[in-house]
Amino acid sequence: MSVSSQSRSGELSEVLRTERDKILSQLRVSMPGIIQSFDPETVTAVVQPAIRFTQNDNDGNAATHNYPLLVDVPIVFPRGGGCTITFPVKEGDECLLVFGDRCIDFWWQSGGVQEPVDQRQHDLSDAFAIVGPQSQAKKISGISTSAMEIRSDDGVTKLSLNPGSGAFTGTAPGGFNLNGLKILPDGRLQLVDGSIVDGHDHGGVESGGSRTNPLGG
Repeated sequence: MSVSSQSRSGELSEVLRTERDKILSQLRVSMPGIIQSFDPETVTAVVQPAIRFTQNDNDGNAATHNYPLLVDVPIVFPRGGGCTITFPVKEGDECLLVFGDRCIDFWWQSGGVQEPVDQRQHDLSDAFAIVGPQSQAKKISGISTSAMEIRSDDGVTKLSLNPGSGAFTGTAPGGFNLNGLKILPDGRLQLVDGSIVDGHDHGGVESGGSRTNPLGG
């Protein structure tokens, strides 16, 4: 019995669909992750991918599984022009995992333009972790809609720059330390020797036309 062209076409479409699904299931671009540990010396982390993968058994039954822990994942901090903004990355922090198109091993070791070690693509071994994405379970609140802020998650400690008013303000329960000088929470200035500069009056001062000499001469 001959097989019609339509039947052959249907079989080919099914084969192509199956192969397409197989390729897509192995293609990793990005996904959320959870920091398990952070090494500040190598600037890398151990990360657990936060979305499970689906695998079919021999009977075609689907089941989900955790991805293995990803080790030596480079952490991405905002950086450029000789400046870097760093965070004290902690266990449990959420991140975005981005998987390289090619093997990153030689680049990670030496920088510059490098040959790939092998031909793997979008592999779990070639992930970067961008710390910062927030699930609804861990999102912060009280985000300013008018100013840029560097802040603690709870908002208790922060520096705020408002481009509209030009104001640069900050709050910190323990005050701000500036090279030994300390701005106390009430606005007074504490000098290196511990003395306090404030706006109160001093008695026993005679008026006159003399000027102080900052050089002591």
